[in-house]
Amino acid sequence: MSKRKETDIHELIQAKSISITDPAGREVLVLDDDQALKIADDCRRSVREVYAEALRLGINPYRYIRNREIISMQEQLRLAESQVAVVGAGGLGGQVIVLLARGGIGHLVVVDGDTFDETNLNRQALCSKSSLGRPKSEVAVDVVASINPGVEVIPRQVRLDSSNAREILAGSDVVVDGLDNVPDRFLLEKTTKKLGIPLVHGAVAGFEGWIMTIFPGDPGLKCVYGGKEGRRNDWKSPEAILGVPAPTPSIIATLQATEVVKIILRREKIFRHSMFHVDLEGGQLNEFAFEEGTK
Repeated sequence: MSKRKETDIHELIQAKSISITDPAGREVLVLDDDQALKIADDCRRSVREVYAEALRLGINPYRYIRNREIISMQEQLRLAESQVAVVGAGGLGGQVIVLLARGGIGHLVVVDGDTFDETNLNRQALCSKSSLGRPKSEVAVDVVASINPGVEVIPRQVRLDSSNAREILAGSDVVVDGLDNVPDRFLLEKTTKKLGIPLVHGAVAGFEGWIMTIFPGDPGLKCVYGGKEGRRNDWKSPEAILGVPAPTPSIIATLQATEVVKIILRREKIFRHSMFHVDLEGGQLNEFAFEEGTK
């Protein structure tokens, strides 16, 4: 982009921003969605780029005003410049996608080769009566656009496998595991380790679930699954036997989305070398630590 065009967009953002009093009584400069959309159209730029330029100028996109002060403008800009891949757009992945979109992650790669059916309606955030029969990654594009036009979704209507995993995940800052079987999770972990990308793993069954964050070089999934990959379509799996009621993926996905934000913003406490287990029915929250050198 030329220096003149950059000046133009900066002038427009400054001209269209307004001063408001935030919920804590502070005066803040903000740019609302309608103005951001008009500027993007006038300057032939994406809304994400307009938000990013506003943040560089010290102007808050109005939609993020409730993120202050827990997420600074500099950190909000870092989120806008980040890319997260969500593999699986069902119970876990769909909720993660919605939360990250609301939080302002700039680029979301959504990987899922499946379509929505009626059995997904009980728990999957992207699923509605109108989306039945449609590809999950395609629906993610529409849902995210309706939530936050400042987030760009890259849909990948495929099942992740050894032939495409590296190409699909390359360039992401964090990868989220929204899968429903152990073999694909091991493939995902193997690929992210090769690419040097942190992986946020999550799993659910009945009213229980857990998360853990795996960095390259960490023992990872074998601490939970003991190195046994099992079968892809296992009718004896905990998910198949116990089912998955809506509250379980909602809370585990919320924890996963929070881990993603903490990793990108370099916050200290993440669930690395540990597993955080949630038992909603029993009212139990427990963290199980693993030795960093576990073999």
